[in-house]
Amino acid sequence: MPGSPDAPDPRTLVCVPPDLRARLFGRELGEARPLDDPADRAALAEALPGTEILVTGWGMPVLDTALLDLAPGLRLVAHIGASVKFFVTDEVFARGIRVTQAGQAMARPVAEVALAFTLSLLHRIHRFDHALRGGADWHTAEQAPPRHEILGCRVGVVGASRTGRAYLELVRALGAETVVSDPHFAGEPGVPAVPLDELLATSRIVALHAPVLPETRHLLGARELALMPDGAGLVNTARSWLVDEEALLAELRTGRIDAAIDVFDAEPLPADHGFRTLPNVLLTPHQAAGTVEARRRQGTLVLDEIRRHRAGLPLHHEVTPEMLERMG
Repeated sequence: MPGSPDAPDPRTLVCVPPDLRARLFGRELGEARPLDDPADRAALAEALPGTEILVTGWGMPVLDTALLDLAPGLRLVAHIGASVKFFVTDEVFARGIRVTQAGQAMARPVAEVALAFTLSLLHRIHRFDHALRGGADWHTAEQAPPRHEILGCRVGVVGASRTGRAYLELVRALGAETVVSDPHFAGEPGVPAVPLDELLATSRIVALHAPVLPETRHLLGARELALMPDGAGLVNTARSWLVDEEALLAELRTGRIDAAIDVFDAEPLPADHGFRTLPNVLLTPHQAAGTVEARRRQGTLVLDEIRRHRAGLPLHHEVTPEMLERMG
């Protein structure tokens, strides 16, 4: 609130569009200065002088030397999203500017959507919906596609990220048998680590939660998708980067596997994209993290990090140069 000792002062610049800013922070940003279009480099350059704390949103320009020179007093970059890799440079760290992010706030809703996708694929809810809308009428078990329960179902998780672990917690609570493929995950009780090919060949559901790194580009291509058993389902609430979209479209057109997808190479998803017409595909428009509760948690987390910075306390979600290298 304005006048509160905890409220950011005019040295705080908030680069978040108005509607999203209201959902994140309400009135709690006090006297902070707003910048409505994070992608407007010229407006950012004009607003940066005198800034100590920069709250960033999606679409930020790269914080290069030219921009950083305009804000010699900048001490904290607090990002409302997860990855800061697209705009934070080595120069930011070299100047002693601390960086934090709110990715933890979004892990739960994305995991819940991945769980909803998982249950939909197992019970073929998307296929029933397509069929009924198209005029089909499956009244008997013989007419309907085979369905499965999550209890005892083998679920393979690619990537033991924050969201991957949140998803694991949810599906294990419902009785799934889980395995993980991640070069930085050695396994733990009840969650063995397995090679990717084994995971793909033995899982009824494959859920992607890996980061965007050079080595994860098209982690699943035609060869890998062909390893999935007939009737298996692919869940992607992470990034389209992880899957060769053309190979996936070709595999889905055979009807051999199903998929539930929240992320695409081109967003918004083109109106004529092949995914839109397939009865074995469930689609959402990259909105898995966008719950009311998650937005408020993001704002609360950022505000808490700002308060900790101003009090000289350690940040709970600080990003280091070493972490940046492995960040998606």
